[in-house]
Amino acid sequence: MSILKITNLTKNFGGLTAVNNVNLEVKEGEILGLIGPNGSGKTTLFNLINSYYPVSAGTIEFNKLDITGKTTNQIARLGIGRTFQVVKPLKRLSVIDNIMAGAFARENTFAGARKVATEVLEFCYLDDVAEMKAGSLPIAGRKRLEIAKALATRPSLLLLDETAAGLNPTELLQAIEIIKKIRGDLGITIVIVEHIMRVIMTISDRIHAIAQGATIAEGTPSEVSRNPAVIEAYLGSDFKVGDHIHA
Repeated sequence: MSILKITNLTKNFGGLTAVNNVNLEVKEGEILGLIGPNGSGKTTLFNLINSYYPVSAGTIEFNKLDITGKTTNQIARLGIGRTFQVVKPLKRLSVIDNIMAGAFARENTFAGARKVATEVLEFCYLDDVAEMKAGSLPIAGRKRLEIAKALATRPSLLLLDETAAGLNPTELLQAIEIIKKIRGDLGITIVIVEHIMRVIMTISDRIHAIAQGATIAEGTPSEVSRNPAVIEAYLGSDFKVGDHIHA
């Protein structure tokens, strides 16, 4: 069953077409990797799904409901959460207060938001820094906090935008573990944008590749990594199908 269906989606910025007639379906319970060169439209696609940008043409369906044109708040309450490529925590607030801010998207009481935040803290390995100011966290902690804030909205679909960027090998393994737990333990469907191929090829069930705003390939990681159009546009001739890490 599809949880997300994108049909003929297009986004124009003046004379620039950033997303060009993209068709995409995400199956409930899967991890879909979204890859492509810088400027190919990946983050713009996320911004269209959660209505950060208005759609120029096409439709977006979530659980068979047309959400095209709904507000960002409405989409969050329906169950679509997301992280951002550039993490911007509320620096002067504590880690737990940052997560509570996310929880209030669907919680109406302080006690309810705190309960959700406490559970998410532990899940994302942030419980030992709960009272630390968010601005004091290192990059790996900020990345986990970004995920935690999104999880606090209690999504059934989570859009992850480059959550592994800037992490060292040990932190990468922890990031992969958290992403796998989000799907495995929480049952949340994931669409992930990531430039680190050894991450996205390891965790994704399917890959959707775009270039210049348009789809160039879709399939299993093995199929997409062998696709000539993907190799030419993005991976490069030096990429090897088995070039991934185990976690």
